[in-house]
Order: sequence, then C-alpha cells, then structure tokens
Amino acid sequence: MEFDKILYGTAYYYEYLPYDRLDKDIEMMKQANINVVRIGESTWSTYEKQDGQFDFTPLDTVLNAMYEADIDVIVGTPTYAIPTWLAKSYPDVMVQNNGKRVPYGSRQIFDITNPIFLKYAERIIRKMIQHIANHPAVIGYQVDNETKHYGTSSENVQRSFVQYIKQQYNGDLEKFNKDFGLDYWSNRINSWEDFPSMDGTINGSLKTEFERFQRQKVTEYLTWQVALVNQYRTENQFITHNFDFEWRDYSFGVQPDVNHFDAHKALDVVGGDIYHPSRKHLTGAEVSFAGDILRSLKQDNYLVMETQAQAFKQQVPYPGQLRQLAYSHIASGANMVEYWHWHSIHNSAETYWKGILSHDFKENPIYNEVSQTGAELEKLSPKLVNLKHHADVAFLVSNQSLTALEQFPFSDSRNYNDLFRALYDEFYKLNIRTDIQDEQHINLSKYKLIIVPALYSVSDEFLQRLNTYVKSGGHVMYTFKSGFADEHVKVRTTQQPGIINKAAGIHYELFVDPDGCQLIPDNKVIDENSDIAIKDWMELLIPDTAQVIAKYDDPNWKEYAAITQNKYGKGRVIYIGCFPSNDVLKQLITNMVQSLNLLVVKDTFPIIIKQAINNKQQKIDFVFNYSSEKIKTKTKFIGSELFSHSEVNGELILEPWSVQLISIN
Repeated sequence: MEFDKILYGTAYYYEYLPYDRLDKDIEMMKQANINVVRIGESTWSTYEKQDGQFDFTPLDTVLNAMYEADIDVIVGTPTYAIPTWLAKSYPDVMVQNNGKRVPYGSRQIFDITNPIFLKYAERIIRKMIQHIANHPAVIGYQVDNETKHYGTSSENVQRSFVQYIKQQYNGDLEKFNKDFGLDYWSNRINSWEDFPSMDGTINGSLKTEFERFQRQKVTEYLTWQVALVNQYRTENQFITHNFDFEWRDYSFGVQPDVNHFDAHKALDVVGGDIYHPSRKHLTGAEVSFAGDILRSLKQDNYLVMETQAQAFKQQVPYPGQLRQLAYSHIASGANMVEYWHWHSIHNSAETYWKGILSHDFKENPIYNEVSQTGAELEKLSPKLVNLKHHADVAFLVSNQSLTALEQFPFSDSRNYNDLFRALYDEFYKLNIRTDIQDEQHINLSKYKLIIVPALYSVSDEFLQRLNTYVKSGGHVMYTFKSGFADEHVKVRTTQQPGIINKAAGIHYELFVDPDGCQLIPDNKVIDENSDIAIKDWMELLIPDTAQVIAKYDDPNWKEYAAITQNKYGKGRVIYIGCFPSNDVLKQLITNMVQSLNLLVVKDTFPIIIKQAINNKQQKIDFVFNYSSEKIKTKTKFIGSELFSHSEVNGELILEPWSVQLISIN
C-alpha cells in the first residue's frame, strides 16, 4: 500500500490527561511537525461507562481538534482492555489458564474466543466505527492492540480444539493417535468424548498442536475485527494492526503467540511495535529484524505503530539516537514512525514509561529532537516514502519449530529466538539485507542463500523442497536440530538430520551436552585464534560427502565433525551441529556471503548501511554510526547528501549516533 507522505507521530491519550490541554498539545505537535496521532485503542470504559451507555464525546473532541490542525488520525478499536462492568457481569469472559480464571485489573486478560466477550466487543466496535467512519480526520484503523492468545484454555477453547482435530483428521481417531504417539503412558484417546483438557498434557506433539490452534484463534479474531470495520470504513481509509515480538524488556525475536505470517492477511497494511535497548546498548538490530519481518509479510512497506521516546529510565536515549532511529525505521521500509506516547502518564501501571513530553508537559531534549526530525521529514518525505528493498538472503523462521523446541529444549538458558538472533545479528552487522519468511510462505527460488535456524518440526514435503532448491543451485545454512521431527513433532525414524542428510552430506546418531567442549577449527574458514567455545548442544556429525570445517576438542569425540559444508548438485549446504560463539558464526557467515558475492559494502558494524529505491527510482543510501565515536567510512559514496545538500564523492565522516542520507541519481 502506497502513502503520499511519511507519517510521523505519536499515540495520544486525551482521556489520561490530568487536565484539558488539547489545544496546547496540538500547538506543540504542530511545532514538532507531527502529522499523525493514534487514539482510542484503550478506552472502552470511557466510551461505554455502563452496559449499553455510549458516549463518544472525548473521541469527537480529539477528532475535531486534530482535523482543524490538519493532523491525521488512526483510531484503534478499544477491545484490548475491557471495562469493569463487563468482567463483573460476565466473569467467564476472563481468560483461563490451567483451569484458573485470571483476576480483573490488567489489560489483555480476556478470552478472545468467548461468545459473550465477542458479543460485547462487536457492539462497541460497530457503535464506535459507525460513529466516526465519515470523519475527515480519520485515515485508518488499528484493530485491537498487540493481540495474542494469552494462553487461553477455557472449556470453549478445549471444545473447539477437539473439533479442529476432528476436521484435520476427517474423524479418523486411529490415525490421530498414531500420528501423535498417544499410546505412550495410556494417553491414547479411544473416543472423541474422552478427549482430555490440554492443560495437563505431557505429549509435546499435542501441546505444540494446541499452541498452533491457539495462534490460529488470534488470526481468526483479527480477521473478524477487520470484517466488522470493513462494513463502515470509507474507501480512502486503511486497516492495520500493531504486531509485537517476543519481549525481553524490548523486542527480541519471533512472536511465539501469534503467527504473523497468517495473521497479517486480512490487513491492508502491516503495522508493528518495535522497542529496543538505548544508549551504549543500542545497535539498531531490533529495528532491523522487526522491520525485516514486517516488510516480508506483504513484501511491502509497513507502519511503526509504537516505538519508544523516553520510556523507562534505562531506555532514555543519548542525544542523536532518537533521530537516528527514526531514519533507521524508514531505511528498513517503514512509512510511519509513531512514538508511544505523547505525554507521560501521572498514575497507574505505566507512570514511568515516559513519552515525548515529561510529566511537566514542557519542552525537553526529547521533544526538541522529535521536532528536528519532524522538520527534516516534512522536507524529505517525497524522497523517502514508499521505499523499495531487495534481498538475496532470507531467514526461514518457524512458529512450529519455536513451539516444539519449548517442549524439547536444547538448552537450559537459551531458546529458538536466541539462535535466530545470534545468526541474524551477524548478517545485520555485515550490512546484508535479509527477508524473513516461514515454511508456509517462502519463495525459495527468489533467494541465493537461505538461513535455517533449528527447523525442528517440518513436513517431509518441505524438506524435499529445500533439497531441490540446493540441487538447483541454491545455498542453505542449517543449524543443529533441523529436520529432526515431522510436522506432528514426531521424531523421524530415518538417520538424522532426516531428509536433508544427503544434501548436507552428513548423518549422526548421537548428540551430547558440550560439558566444556570447544571447537578445533579449520583455519581456512575459522581462524584458530577465534573464540571456540560452544554454548549449547553438540551433534556428533559423521561426514559422508561433506568437508569438515570444525571438529570437537574432546579426545573422546575426535572422530566426529561439528561444522561441515557440502556440495550438492549446483548448490551448497553449511551444517552447524552445535551452538558456537558469535565469533565463529561471524566467520562462517562472512565466508559464505563472500563466496556468493553478497558483500556489497566494505563497512561493518558500528557503521550500518541500508540501501533502498524511492518512487523516482533513485537509490538512497542510509549510513548510520551506531557508536559514541566519530568514524570515517571505508565505503566510498557518490551522490548528494540530503540533509546538507552537499555533493559527496568519497568516504563519509559520521558524528557519534548520526545518520547521513546519500541520494544517487
């Protein structure tokens, strides 16, 4: 979906203000060149104070004021936080985990499949959207907010799961028992009426399937909301949602509780919430990986619905970082950057998650930097909106494998996303653009190199597709635990790594804990002075046709390989049989991408370079310095620097935490 400008804005909560200062806020927004606000997504109890008593006066007040100020508005459906009267009158709407109902108080504590909740949610959505759909300030809608399944396992969810399995198996209970190995510990189900609750299951296959089903409920819920809004929205209004990611005090990895690759389909444009470390911990990698996922969903630009301004005390940015990050979002494909949120809240749970304005509502260094960026974007927007990107490398990620590896972990301290990020961050630091897709949607032939972290649970058919891709000239980098189990998380009876063993040129029967073991590297690929520690997991690989890149230093395992590469047909496979150090991963990846001529610039982190093509078919180079030191680039640039309007012919000198934009005609 194309936009006519870069949207630059903030979430705005008129309902949370300690006193009415709407006019002053708008005055300050205009001074900062903010051109869009998001409102409404958390205010159900304000608009419906009691059952059936609707009052949209606060909503009208903000919409009218923003329209007069020529500020666009995205309205959120208010269903992610339910009112007290609904929870009191119908306690069954509250989410249930392991048979226990969650008490009222927080947000996102309801069962998204509960018929009573859906009835009241539909009513407020219809009333609200019908009321505002023709308002000229409204450019789009956000359905719900950071929706997930919240672990819901209520009776209606359990009943629905049984029907889901029945449909999957056309009622063939015998085949279902066999596929999921339910004879173990007498878990066999001999009658559909005997189907037990999934709360107590010890069967990893069944638990993984239940979580797949829960993710499907999220897709259905968002699709349902989109269908409701579609009945009222005008032709020039879009519908989006703010997907979030695995949370570790910031956005970290693939979201385990939503299948983004399915859930986005009903939306006009993808949106996401991207949070990250700050100050000396800022690398930009979170902005990049999250942007790559969001952009890859529709192979199109996306919206950053939320990112931090000040946030908590550990996330207050250094001078320059906020501006730098806005351009980092745009460089990754964002058509909107929106801060959470405008004003700091004076009470309740997020009192000290601070917005653009602090609690005193005065101008401050954060506001001033937002204003600087807004003024720049006002001028540069025609050159930066609807940027297009190309990637020769794709990450193949898998919600199914992520969930399965929660049931059968490879480490006590690391999980699927730790492995994904360890690999992703090295590509990011080498300035190699990547797409991120899953096994259901990836077009393998589009890419020169596919990175496959721990594809533990997957169908025979897809592994055969990967083999064919390599044989036809593609290149794959697999890690340990790939190809091990089928789509039902049932371990294959073939030699591991299952169907890909011929393409990888190896097999193995044994896997062990490292217990202090290190690598013995082949210094043609891995330098002997590297950090050769192994973090987790060791598959004792036996080369068939593969070349050994590294072995294990334990004399008892000296005959086994740790990392191999193999030519198969016209392509090549790297297989990493352990979780090695970042140093080793960097060298493996560097060697691979150099052999494929994928290193297009000389610089590496902390210099980050993102390239894109704008509407006028001009190439734009975004050049970032993610450090506190002034740095001269190794890469030479020829073109016009968009901030200074100066001509460039050579290396750049970048100030700490800065960005330069080079337009190449």
